[in-house]
Amino acid sequence: MGNKQTIFTDEQLDAYQVSADGWRSFVQLLHARYHELAPHLVPMDYTNDPDCKLPLALIVNMPELKENPFCSRIVESFSEDGMGNLSFNEFVDMFSVLSEMAPRELKAIYAFKIYDYNVDNFLCKEDLEKTLNKLTKEELTPEEVQLVCEKAIEEADLDGDHKLSFADFENMITRAPDFLSTFHIRI
Repeated sequence: MGNKQTIFTDEQLDAYQVSADGWRSFVQLLHARYHELAPHLVPMDYTNDPDCKLPLALIVNMPELKENPFCSRIVESFSEDGMGNLSFNEFVDMFSVLSEMAPRELKAIYAFKIYDYNVDNFLCKEDLEKTLNKLTKEELTPEEVQLVCEKAIEEADLDGDHKLSFADFENMITRAPDFLSTFHIRI
């Protein structure tokens, strides 16, 4: 245990400092969690830049994500392959953005991405309905969901196009100060 083995080159750790706010120990902790998910796929030694991705099914079953109603959307939002598979870099990005220390602006960008189910760069009524149903565990009636979504669009839609752009969304969440403070996951 007292024998520390190098699993990253100094250059790799320096590169992660930018994306993980300088948290060398955070990156190493994330690597341990990533490795635990699939020890047969994820090498302990990253000094040779291995090319591996973990499937969505493994990641969404992490205790840190499992109970989150948006777990699949969160992982998909950070996945570059569009299928929810995450490389270690994407895994680091996800937990960096979802850390308590991430800037509000960055959290807003990813919250918008997560709630944009049809991936059209707007939050339409259908996106908001899916989001609200997940948030309330489908305990509201369809009429209540529709009413809440219509009211949200009415209040937040600054340009009157009946959908929320990122600017509309950002304006809306500034009026809900606790919204992004709850947008985090502890590892």
